[in-house]
Amino acid sequence: MPDKKPLNKPRRIKKGEGGHGRKKFMVYVKKPNGNIAKVTFGDANMEIKRDNPERRKNFRARHNCDNPGPKHKARYWSCRKW
Repeated sequence: MPDKKPLNKPRRIKKGEGGHGRKKFMVYVKKPNGNIAKVTFGDANMEIKRDNPERRKNFRARHNCDNPGPKHKARYWSCRKW
């Protein structure tokens, strides 16, 4: 029996975990076809400054966060973090 993955719970990726050194966060989601997928998002080398209102406004405009798309895409989770 496969181990249960916590769905829709984003978490920070540790350095070297799962061979993904390029992304900062990951989340397991269920796709429309029923499969479970791992979505990675966020730049591992960039500092997040979401407490600055001007930066947050620009990020949300740049990534079209008013319409973030489906849960199995990285943009949805990036917009949710911001």
